Amino acid sequence: MDRKPIFDAVRQIVGRGFSQAEVDAVDGAIDAVMEVTGDGSELPVGPAVGAAGLALIQQFEGCAKLRSDGLIEAYPDPGTGGAPWTIGWGSTIDETGAAIARGAVWTQARADARFAAHVAEFAEQVAKLTGADIAQHQFDALVSFAYNCGATALAGSTLLKLHRAGDHSGAAAQFARWNKAGGRVLAGLTRRRAAEAQLYVGP
Repeated sequence: MDRKPIFDAVRQIVGRGFSQAEVDAVDGAIDAVMEVTGDGSELPVGPAVGAAGLALIQQFEGCAKLRSDGLIEAYPDPGTGGAPWTIGWGSTIDETGAAIARGAVWTQARADARFAAHVAEFAEQVAKLTGADIAQHQFDALVSFAYNCGATALAGSTLLKLHRAGDHSGAAAQFARWNKAGGRVLAGLTRRRAAEAQLYVGP
């Protein structure tokens, strides 16, 4: 696969070139979600989130705390004011599985690479929970939900139960229930759940 368009797109987003370490980080993220076939070509590993799903996740996760030196700082959970600390595109753990700590600082390229790998992980988990018989827009909405609330929350939810039963209107209505953090209703979560429900329903 020609990776140049990916690097070009990320360069445009970041607004600068890459160091070699950042190139290696992005390459590693691509490797995490691709597999090499016998003829040397690359294919996606497992189901892929569509453009609408990626845009929705990035819209609500943001990539906050961009410092004047171009680095990104960790920030506290809005519900608790502390842990779990988050960095980049909503990452609460790093590449090794360690929790993000207060004071952590990443480059933009590292945040983007972690996002690509993290989305792929959630896509695989959601695919196992839903099975193959799912529309792309439904899949994207559920991956966004799981990315924010966790795959375990999705697995035990009435939302998933109704989806599996084919009650898609009932499943769509369930998104709105998941708008609290730290026991408080958050406007940002309310908006996100509404956007996910709209994506789930589809065009």
